[in-house]
Amino acid sequence: MLDPIPPPPTFIINLFRPLANLLSLTTLPLHIHEVFLAFYLYHLINTRVSPYISRKLFPTLYPAFPARVKINWDVHVVSLVQSSVINVLALWVLWFDEERKGMVWQERVWGYTGAGGMIQGLAAGYFLWDLMVTVTNVRVFGWGMLAHAISALIVFSLGFVRLFSASLIIPKAPNILTSTQQRPFVNYYGPTFILYELSSPFLNFHWFFDKVHMTGSRAQLYNGLVLLATFFFCRLVWGTYQSIRVYQDVWAALHQPVGYRYEGGPGNATSLASHQSLTKSADDLMRFTTVQVVPKWLAVTYLGSNIVLNTLNFYWFGKMIEAVRKRFQTPATKEKERRENGAVIAGDQKSPVTMSRQNGRELGLEQTELRRRLA
Repeated sequence: MLDPIPPPPTFIINLFRPLANLLSLTTLPLHIHEVFLAFYLYHLINTRVSPYISRKLFPTLYPAFPARVKINWDVHVVSLVQSSVINVLALWVLWFDEERKGMVWQERVWGYTGAGGMIQGLAAGYFLWDLMVTVTNVRVFGWGMLAHAISALIVFSLGFVRLFSASLIIPKAPNILTSTQQRPFVNYYGPTFILYELSSPFLNFHWFFDKVHMTGSRAQLYNGLVLLATFFFCRLVWGTYQSIRVYQDVWAALHQPVGYRYEGGPGNATSLASHQSLTKSADDLMRFTTVQVVPKWLAVTYLGSNIVLNTLNFYWFGKMIEAVRKRFQTPATKEKERRENGAVIAGDQKSPVTMSRQNGRELGLEQTELRRRLA
């Protein structure tokens, strides 16, 4: 499937070609406009659109937020817009890109489609913006979010990677040194892994409910249930399954003989006849590729970043369950837990008892409320 967004002007492609070649990101110039478009759009939403609309919708609430909460609010608005847009585009590519449906493992590792490049370009632009915001506000978002931003940017940038080797020895001509060029790397999995974002709109709404004083409301309860379901199935089930698939594909690529060249056809490297009903041609999908080799450093970098993202997903899921559960506990249950944890000291009814800490904001029970609940 072709990229539905028109390509950048030729002078833009030529302008970024030297830098792309230097960084071994061969097809990045074809999608550089999408990277910059996404980056600028999300920066504009964060700095202009979100503050303007938020003041209009919440004229007394938003201006009263502390600076730390305002930063978080605007970032959540950007996340809500980005996740909604990229989810629609990724699902569209998954449903309508017939070339993807017929790909064998060689094409999933080294193949390329313009639609897949579009998803990776838009995602890379967002995660580049996300990295910039997280680095400049690491005290607000924490080191876990910084690790997520770095790993996500690496994963979605490697789809533009060209691998280069100046000393590949071809088995049939052992005395010949040749250069190889393989592009891209797991472009196929760009739309697949971006579906992690299907849970993000509900996560953002869950956060917004807290800030507009709707904590514990029915709306937050229903949203929380959908959030847990989408997070579990999209990130933990779907994400883990697709991670296993990409591990298998990269493992197969790592164990191909030096000088291996895939010519097309499911399950073989010689015939295109049986494959052309599913794709335009192997040459079209593999047009940026000659000899296919995956160096160990690239496999370790990609799979390592993927493992970081999956680990964070499991960790965050546990935190989400805890957060949602606390919001809908009965007062008696909360008091019992605080007593068991040593949070309430017998006879001490003069100081507020800290309930929890959400994004740096303390929530407490004042003296009169505590007396009423313990009565």
